Amino acid sequence: MHPSQVLFPGTQQPVSLPVCDHYAGSEKLMRKSIALQQELGPVFDITLDCEDGASAGNEAAHAQLVASLVKSPDNRHRRIGVRVHDIGSPHFAQDVAIICSAAARELAFVMLPKVEGVNDVLHALETINNTCLAAGRHALPLHVLIETHGALADVWKIAALPQVESLSFGVMDFVSAHYGAIPGAAMRSPGQFDHPLVRRAKLEIAAACHAHGKTPSHNVTTDIKNPAAVADDARRAAQEFGYTRMWSIHPDQIRPIVHAMSPSVEEAGQAAQILLKAQAVQWGPIQHEGNLHDRASYRYFWCILQRAHAAGVALPPQAALWFAAGDSPSTSQ
Repeated sequence: MHPSQVLFPGTQQPVSLPVCDHYAGSEKLMRKSIALQQELGPVFDITLDCEDGASAGNEAAHAQLVASLVKSPDNRHRRIGVRVHDIGSPHFAQDVAIICSAAARELAFVMLPKVEGVNDVLHALETINNTCLAAGRHALPLHVLIETHGALADVWKIAALPQVESLSFGVMDFVSAHYGAIPGAAMRSPGQFDHPLVRRAKLEIAAACHAHGKTPSHNVTTDIKNPAAVADDARRAAQEFGYTRMWSIHPDQIRPIVHAMSPSVEEAGQAAQILLKAQAVQWGPIQHEGNLHDRASYRYFWCILQRAHAAGVALPPQAALWFAAGDSPSTSQ
């Protein structure tokens, strides 16, 4: 039987997304990002940005451009989403009407910024779902940006919503919302990992996500000229805070994030060995290199293998069959 069928019987599997979410706002950068995704494959997502990308007075034309890019044949992997204006903006409904009406079937997700709590998310979903259903798309995944006090207070309720698949931390807006009580140094490293209020927010978001099988996405690294800095931030976010995804705001940040947050070839190989041994004994307990494993650890290793596959890490041929085109839990043995 397929690992997902055995290890998560009767329950929804945790969401597995590419480890990097790259943001692009101008037409030039959006097209460059799409070209890079074609080159590297779907090892990172792209979010086309209507909130910060559109110039004042040009919001409708920008949304139309985004819709055309999402519908374009260049969107080969269907891993392009969009960040719309916040629900309090007069441009929110316009973004949804233009983009979702035209490109609901091709969109990977909608990112919703600046929510003040779970009610904002529910109201946004109502608008998005009404438009998407009319366009033939059911339950378009929603990503939510947690950057206000109200959103953090409701983070467990937001993570519990079935249509929400990822929560992102907006460190700069969150620090600014404290009106100087948190120093500006907490917007970047090392302060962002050391200040207690920022640490608390990051941990709460990650905990809520993992409790509900969603993907926690770490905030940006503002140092766009230092690949080592973004790689170090990605490693700390993953190892110390449990984040499995991170924002990129410059093409040069994509590869360091993917490398730092993806399982290594060795990790993927170990996971594959253990799962293949388990499959050979009908998923009963096994010993591997002197250690006992059962379904509790199999679930861990299956998640590692899923992340490795999404990042393009080479898998042993037998394990790669679990991810073969057209393979599904209902048909794989």
